[in-house]
Formats: sequence, C-alpha cells, structure tokens
Amino acid sequence: MSDAQRPQLASVEGPQTENAQEQEKETGRVEAFSDGIFAVAITLLVLNIQVPSIQSVPNDSVLVSILLGNWRIYLAFVTSFATIGIMWMNHHRLFTLIKLSDTGLLTLNLLLMLFIVFVPFPTALLTQYYEHDYRGPAVIYSATFVLLAICFNLLWRYASHNNRLLDRKADPRAVQAITRQYRFGPLFYLIALGLAFVYPPASVIWNLLLALFFALPGQLVARVSLTHNRRTT
Repeated sequence: MSDAQRPQLASVEGPQTENAQEQEKETGRVEAFSDGIFAVAITLLVLNIQVPSIQSVPNDSVLVSILLGNWRIYLAFVTSFATIGIMWMNHHRLFTLIKLSDTGLLTLNLLLMLFIVFVPFPTALLTQYYEHDYRGPAVIYSATFVLLAICFNLLWRYASHNNRLLDRKADPRAVQAITRQYRFGPLFYLIALGLAFVYPPASVIWNLLLALFFALPGQLVARVSLTHNRRTT
C-alpha cells in the first residue's frame, strides 16, 4: 500500500468510527434514562405496604395475625417487584445487543417506560381491595402486564428485524434465543388476565411465575455467548 493511499483510507474509516461512537452514546443515553424509570417504579412499590396502627395491635400475637393476614399484599409486592426487576435485567441485556437507535426505537422504549412507571398504581389498587375479593383490581393488574409484554416484544422485534439496530457482532443464536423466549409472552400474560376473572390470587401467582420464567433468556444468552467465545478463542 502506497503512502498516498493511506490518508484516503483513514479519511473513510474515521467518520465511520466516529458515527459508531455517537450511535453507541445515544443508546447509552436511552438505557440510562430507562434505568432511572425502572428505579423509580420499583421503589414506589414498597409504599403499598402499610405498618398496622399501634391502636389496633394490643399485643404481639395480634400483630403477627395481622401481618400474616396481609399475605396477598406481600404477594402483589413480590410479583410486581420481580416483574419490574426482571424486565430491567432483560432490558439491559437487550441493549448489550442493540447498538443503534432511531425515532421508532425511542418511541417504543418510551411506551414501555409508560407502563413500567404505571405498575405501582394497579399494585396499590390490588392491595387495597384484596380483602373484598374484587375482580376489577386483579383484572387491571394483569392487563397492565399484558400491555408490558406487548411493548417489550414490539421493542425487541423492531430492533432485531433484519438486525437493523443490532450490533454487527451480535451472535445470531443469542438473538434467536431471545426471540423464541418472548414469542408467547403476551399469550402467557393473557392467561393470567383470564385467571383474574376467576380467582385473583391465582392470577397474581401466575404473573409471578411468568416473571421467573422470563429471567431465563439472560441465562440462555449468556450460555450461548460463552460457548461462542470458547470456540473462537
């Protein structure tokens, strides 16, 4: 390669590298903004757990009885915490693969954040009406998770379609593992919504199991990436 050719190549590679760094910076801002929303939403959940009034608790046995009787409140709290927490984990894992951003991605991510920050409201509604066996709060609670699952799918499918916003080095097997895991997410949450009309506690338990289930994609992706790295080293 002649010296005359080298400056020309550098001038071509320079803007490409600079553009890639700018794009990565933009997706980093998206993830940082989202992390803040997740943190606020998950913190607000604890406000739904109220300490019993001391006037209504004459002794320790009554206190224990009241605390044990609030099991549905704790179940709703743990379910919402697990759902938001695991969605945050998966959102972070998605953005290790998503390296480009555009208006569509920003819009879909904002839509997802809208429902994330909304979760404390149906959780509070569910916990305040738990002892009356109302079906409405459980339906609203499960419907929120249905919408969350749809938004999460839309975000991932938009970014991964033809790998348009993904890292060029993204392992196709990791991408496929995530896509397969999310494919039936909305349907599974619709089952929880159906259970809410029949027996609300069963619906909440189903939502909790789904949260644990969707913790699996991270393990699958990590396993695929680890295997890939071992083969390439």
